[in-house]
Amino acid sequence: QVQLVESGGGSVQAGGSLRLSCAASGRLGSMSILGWYRQVPGKERDRVAIITAGGATSYTTSAKGRFTISRDDKNTVYLQMNNLKPEDTGVYYCNAKVIIRPIEPPYDYWGQGTQVTVFS
Repeated sequence: QVQLVESGGGSVQAGGSLRLSCAASGRLGSMSILGWYRQVPGKERDRVAIITAGGATSYTTSAKGRFTISRDDKNTVYLQMNNLKPEDTGVYYCNAKVIIRPIEPPYDYWGQGTQVTVFS
């Protein structure tokens, strides 16, 4: 089992910054992928950024250049969000994909979500 506890959401004016944190605990293994997803009412949860155990990162087009994902050696994953825009508003969920064997699908774990509101 993996537990994910998020913090750092809030309300900010457009152009401002927020930093989200997600503390992951439990059996993550050595091949886990941690990431952040955003969901707005009536829409699917979309990936924002992910980071592998080796530190490789991937961002959605809208996040590239403004957001930075990182993780430390205690499996806490961060999302530094700069130059925020109203369209960044949503509930941000931390995700852990735990890979036990590469030939098998990963196990998906989710945090409880944290609200980010960007007002103009």
